[in-house]
Amino acid sequence: MLVKICGLKTAADAIDATNAGADLIGFVFANSKRQVSVTEAEVMIRKLPSTVKTVGVFVDTSIALINQVAKKVKLDYVQLHGHESVLSCQESDYPVIKGLSIETKEDLNHALKYLSVVDYLLLDGVNPGSGRKFDWNLLETMPIPREKIFLAGGLSPANVEMAIKRVQPRGVDVSSGVETDGKKDLIKINQFIKKVKEER
Repeated sequence: MLVKICGLKTAADAIDATNAGADLIGFVFANSKRQVSVTEAEVMIRKLPSTVKTVGVFVDTSIALINQVAKKVKLDYVQLHGHESVLSCQESDYPVIKGLSIETKEDLNHALKYLSVVDYLLLDGVNPGSGRKFDWNLLETMPIPREKIFLAGGLSPANVEMAIKRVQPRGVDVSSGVETDGKKDLIKINQFIKKVKEER
């Protein structure tokens, strides 16, 4: 079970999350309270071991610019979390995690279009980053291979074990669920990762 800790803003937090056992670290380049600059991300990533994979989160950014940023900061994955087309995903020079907000079965049907061109589908609640989960029951009848799914939206140390049992994803993604007063909380990060790894 892979763990992605997203929305890291300081090198100390990124290193702490890595030491706690995170498999992927996410840096948000889109407009957000967790947004970091290219320079900030570059400095942080330089301090991380090669064992952790780095992910850049973009929303409706041109693929040319995404490729440029990914090359400069040495990203392992790009997460496209806007209205990017299948063709845009194919034009990425880097492995793609396609983020999708799920509210209805139609949203999941739309997600199926990306299956063959991305490494993972990151299924999130509406208003990504808000800590709101979607109805996991929607996944019960959808032919999405579980090894292609990262589950996101509303996850926390309190519910991640249940989420894994219900959905059986390849990985889980968390941001606000391991924060206190808008800042990453190392205690919560450790609790979250420990519970995920115990579920393996």
